[in-house]
Amino acid sequence: MRSKRMEFTPVEDLKSAIEGMASGFFKSLPALIIAIVILVLTLVAGRVVRAIVTAGMKRARVRSALITLAQNLISIVSWVIGLAIAALVVFPSVSPGNMVAGLGLTSVAIGFAFKDVFANFMAGVVILGRKKLRIGDVIECEDVYGRVEDILIRETHVREPDGELVIVPNSYLFDNPVVIQTDRGLKRQELVVGVDYDTDMREAKSALMEALKSCDTVNKNELTQVQCVSFGGSSIDFKLLWWANSRPADQRETYDEVAFAVKDALDEAGITIPFPQSTLSFRPEAVPVPVKGVRAEEAGEESEDEAESRKNK
Repeated sequence: MRSKRMEFTPVEDLKSAIEGMASGFFKSLPALIIAIVILVLTLVAGRVVRAIVTAGMKRARVRSALITLAQNLISIVSWVIGLAIAALVVFPSVSPGNMVAGLGLTSVAIGFAFKDVFANFMAGVVILGRKKLRIGDVIECEDVYGRVEDILIRETHVREPDGELVIVPNSYLFDNPVVIQTDRGLKRQELVVGVDYDTDMREAKSALMEALKSCDTVNKNELTQVQCVSFGGSSIDFKLLWWANSRPADQRETYDEVAFAVKDALDEAGITIPFPQSTLSFRPEAVPVPVKGVRAEEAGEESEDEAESRKNK
C-alpha cells in the first residue's frame, strides 16, 4: 500500500515555527521573570552597599577621587554578579564551572584586545589611592605641565598655564616621574644678583637681606638667605633664597616684588649692578703684530737667503 507524503506550505511552516517559539517562550517565561527580579535585586543591593561605603568614606574624610573609584568598582561588581546569576537561572544547563571557564577565556581575549585600557585602569586605581597627587595640584611630568582638574579611572585632566586642557593617560603618569610643585604650601624661590667689584661685600649683603625682609610675599617664618656664590667676569654674584606660596601665580608675584625691592635697595645704597665688561691690556707682549709687518719680514728673510746663495755661487 502506497503511503501518502505529507506536504506543508510555507505559511504552515511559518505558523508552526511561530507556535514553537511561543511555546518555548512561555515555558521559559517564569525563568526570565525570576532572572529579571534577581538582576533588579542585585542592582538595588549594589546601590545600598555603595551608599553605605560612600557614607563611611566621607566620615573618614577620604579623598573624593577615591570615593568615586569605590563607587565605580561596586557598580561593576554588582552588574557582574547580577548578570551571572540571571544567566544561570535562564540557562540551567550551564554549570557555574562552565561559566567561570567561559569568563576566564573571555577575560583573556578582552585583556589582549584592550591591554592599554586595562593598563590605564590599573594605573588610575594606583594614582587614586595615592595621597600625594590631588585635584588642584600643579604637576610636571615630562612635557606635561599644569594644574590637575580631574582624576578619572583611565585618564587625568591637566589644565596648562595657557588654558589648554591636556588629557593624560594614567599609565603615562604611572610610568614617568611626576613633580608635584604644590605638594607643600610653600616653595623656595631664588634670585641671583651681581654687584660691582668696588662694592663692600658686607654692605651689599646687608642691603640685599633688608630688601628681602621688606617684601610682603616672602614668608618670614622660613629661612631667608643671601649668599655669595661666585666671582664672575664682571661682578660679585649673590644668590637670594626665600620661601613663598607654592602656587605658580604666587611664585611669579614674589619674584617680581623681590626684584623691584632689590633694585631699589641697591640704588639707595649707591651699589652698582655692572654690565658685562672686557679688560683691555696695553702690555708690550699683548700688542698685536700687524699682518703687513709679518709679510714684509718674511719677504726680507727670503731675499737675504737668495743673496747669500748667489754669493756662494
